[in-house]
Amino acid sequence: MARIVIAPDSFKGSISSSDAAHAIAQGWLSIRSSDEVIEIPFADGGEGSLEAIEKSRPDSIRVQAGNGYWLYLPEGVAVVELAQVSGITLLASLDPMNAHTYELGILLAHAAQDSRVTKIFVALGGSASTDGGVGALMALGYRFLDKDGNEIGKGGGELLRLASIDSSNAIKPPAQGVVALVDVQSPLLGAHGAAATYAPQKGAIPQQIVELEKGLSHLLSIVGRADSAGSGAAGGTSFGLRAMWGATYESGAEAIARIVSLREAIAGADLVITGEGRLDEQSFVGKGVGYIRQLAQLNSVDIAYCVGARKVEFPDGSNGVTLNELVSSEEAISHPGIYLKKAGAQLATHYSI
Repeated sequence: MARIVIAPDSFKGSISSSDAAHAIAQGWLSIRSSDEVIEIPFADGGEGSLEAIEKSRPDSIRVQAGNGYWLYLPEGVAVVELAQVSGITLLASLDPMNAHTYELGILLAHAAQDSRVTKIFVALGGSASTDGGVGALMALGYRFLDKDGNEIGKGGGELLRLASIDSSNAIKPPAQGVVALVDVQSPLLGAHGAAATYAPQKGAIPQQIVELEKGLSHLLSIVGRADSAGSGAAGGTSFGLRAMWGATYESGAEAIARIVSLREAIAGADLVITGEGRLDEQSFVGKGVGYIRQLAQLNSVDIAYCVGARKVEFPDGSNGVTLNELVSSEEAISHPGIYLKKAGAQLATHYSI
């Protein structure tokens, strides 16, 4: 009997990490029914982070706030997810100049004012905006004023109007602070920054990218803090939270792995199966799949992959199944559970222990 840990990320727009893990597990057990199979849905700080934590932490408590919820963990930790309330998948149409993070700030404010909470983790992946976190900070009580003393509007397109910031009524962070969970090391500005690299994915055309870059640069000059690696995450939301609310940065994959005890599970496994919707070069740079690969290597545990599509080979000669090599992309996206179950069975058929 082998011990198998199944820890996929979500297949964005297709299937959640928990449903993906369960489908792979069903397929595996249909071939090797005596194996011990442990499902640990995973996320690296983007969409599905709260769901992944809930599945592995039955002691977590949902707390409704605004248009979403955050999780309370008994160790005094609140976990907030940007994608749930300010994510790109929530928009009917992309709006790069006006999209904002205000709803995220509502959740942060609610968690910060809960007497049980001593620390906040905020998962920042999957954002729709490039507003430097100003929307979230507005909801936290900061006032962003133009030269006439009027509040500017929401969205990255308003940042160039900023003249001053009033923090006199800002909500304080909890006693042990705030940790921004990031999955990129991009700076706020420049060729690899929030606007140049990620705004095109959020619908920005070249002239809008230039305007957003100028807006973020202006925000940085008003705030008076230096740029740094990780400050470009979530359209600069990480920068705003660090510069004004005192947040620190941590790898989303590392933090969530710790919360769900993934390291301990992998250390005692014979095989770990991970995957995501699209495997490419970026999968192994700060993302969940790459982090799980590192944990497997550190513990000398075999690894296999189930992915929707891929642009790179499975590393280290590992076994893997690509759904759009089993069936058309359209069919795989429409019925991912069916084909992930087939993928799990295929991997089990070739496993020798």
